[in-house]
Amino acid sequence: MVNKASLTLANKTCVLDVFLMIRRHKTTIFTDAKESTTVYELKRIVEGILKRPPEEQRLYKDEVMLNDCQTLGNCGFTNQTARPQAPATVGLAFRLSDDSFEQLRVESFSTPPELPDVMKPQDSGSTANEQAVQ
Repeated sequence: MVNKASLTLANKTCVLDVFLMIRRHKTTIFTDAKESTTVYELKRIVEGILKRPPEEQRLYKDEVMLNDCQTLGNCGFTNQTARPQAPATVGLAFRLSDDSFEQLRVESFSTPPELPDVMKPQDSGSTANEQAVQ
């Protein structure tokens, strides 16, 4: 005899999380979603943060516009390609006032300045006090 819990587990499809960086100009949104999430549903997440409706958004993967009806998994975002430690990048462009869309533009991340000498790792053979005295 099969119990109800076993049937429920057997019938569930394994849906995995994908981790994304949605980028526009200098703005970056980190979010996660299921592989089964549609592009339109992802636009609703963006709407909740940036207050722009899905109709005013275009999302891109590798500069190719994504179809609202496709799932993230079908677009190539999987738990193997969009992991927490290496999220996949999604480009975002907004509709302009004349009903055209802006060009996709994502600014590069800035490079942090070099660490000051006092913050750099010290030689293991001497202490910080000894180096300060030298």
